[in-house]
Amino acid sequence: MNPSTVPPIERLSVDQPLPDLASLSDQELKDLIRELVREESEVSYRRRILHGKIDILRAELVARLQRSVGAGESPISEVDVQRLTEVLASKTAPPVDEEAS
Repeated sequence: MNPSTVPPIERLSVDQPLPDLASLSDQELKDLIRELVREESEVSYRRRILHGKIDILRAELVARLQRSVGAGESPISEVDVQRLTEVLASKTAPPVDEEAS
């Protein structure tokens, strides 16, 4: 197999096995490693961007909460108390709430 016949990286998703490594040449292995490292770098960069956005959004949420408490509002709503009661009464892990995170 020459480098031009190495399967596209899209075909090497996490749920798919690697190609028959014994049948690949040294250059094909190096090309495959280089492509996977490139993909990992892209994923890592995207993850860092997402974490930065999450941090900014959480900081905004904290600032709003601090302003509402400063204005005399309760930091805990009735909905929060009801949800906490349901979580504590349940024996299973609570579902991940996209809005609360």
